[in-house]
Parts: sequence; C-alpha cells; structure tokens
Amino acid sequence: MLTLKAEIRNINTEPADIRKAGQVPAVFYGKKEASTPIAIRQADFLKVWKEAGESSVVILDMPDGNNKESLIHEVDLDPVTGVPRHADFYVFEKGHKVEVSLPVEFEGSSPAVKDLGGILVKVVHELKIEAMPKDLPHHIIVDVSSLAQFGDQILAKEIKLPHGIELKINPEEVIVTISAPREEKEEEAVPIDLSTIEVSEKRGKEEVEGEEGTPAELKVNDSR
Repeated sequence: MLTLKAEIRNINTEPADIRKAGQVPAVFYGKKEASTPIAIRQADFLKVWKEAGESSVVILDMPDGNNKESLIHEVDLDPVTGVPRHADFYVFEKGHKVEVSLPVEFEGSSPAVKDLGGILVKVVHELKIEAMPKDLPHHIIVDVSSLAQFGDQILAKEIKLPHGIELKINPEEVIVTISAPREEKEEEAVPIDLSTIEVSEKRGKEEVEGEEGTPAELKVNDSR
C-alpha cells in the first residue's frame, strides 16, 4: 500500500515558505477526524499522487505512529507551473465503505468502428462506486468489443465490476455508444443558364454593329 511520510505543520508558517523548503502544504480530515494541517515532501507526494490518483488508498505516516488511511481528495495546482500548491486528504473510518468516483478506461476493439467506420462516443468518463478501501481499484475497465452496430451501447449495469465494488449511479445510464459516421454533403453544381449566354451573345453582336456604324456617321460629316 502507498505511504507518505507526513509531519504536523505550523499554521503560523507561510505556505510559500513551506513550498520553498521543498514540501507541499496539506491537510487531512474525515467524518471522525478533526482538520489537521500537515506538510509532505514534494518529491514523495508527486510520485504517490501519480500512482494513486484520487482513488487509491494512501497511508499517512504520522510522527506519533497514529497513521491515517486516506484518499487524496483534492490537489490545488499552480496555474503557471502546474506544481501542487496544496493537497487535501480524506481520512475514512476503518471498517467502513467509502464512496468515490473512479476514472473509466475503455479497452478492446469495436467491430462497428473497425469495420463500419462508426464513431465511439464515450458518454461517461467517471463512475461513482462504493467499496471497502482495500478493494478500491485504480480505475474501471469497460470492454467495447461487443459494440458491433450503429446505435449499440453499454449501460452502467452491464459493466463487469471487480469484486466488492458497488455501482452508485443509475444502472440504465449509457456509458458508451456507437454513432454512425457523419455524411459530408456534396456541393450541388449550379446549373448554367443558357438563356443568359444567348443574351450576352446578342449584346456582343449589337456592340459590334454599333462600332461598325460609327465610322459611317463620320463620313457623312466629312462630306458636308
């Protein structure tokens, strides 16, 4: 199980000073746990957070030996550097189930996508479940290989959940479906108006005739 060494944080110390010392300001709390400020070595936190996410149990190794089983509940990131500025840990009661949202990972190959050119539409990206902390997986896997036709879908109740996991959303909720490919409309060719061409030709002829008439008028004037 993942473990993070934590120390009690002096609330009078500025968070910026804690971060400069290479630590992440944090706090843990729970249903029967008072909110307690702590500090964790930044390098250790980044390593555990990458592996645990917000769905795997993390043991907070406390100086007094009263270790806490927790989940990383929320992480505040610097908007520029992306470095964690603060972290929240939720401590759950031992012997009790916890309710969390787990990320959904899609695997397998859909015949409707591979053979028919369909579009895989991922409707749900997280599943709310309930389980004992020891049974919590890192994510929920959804196999899409059964989707063979346009309109095929997988409902929440059809997902094969690991042992000890209970679904906490509407079992009829659509998780993933297949959409038909969009048809690109061909631009219709604009028909040529032949009457317009004829008129143009007539106008051209008239202009030519007019040009031929001009020198004739000049000859009349010259004769006078």
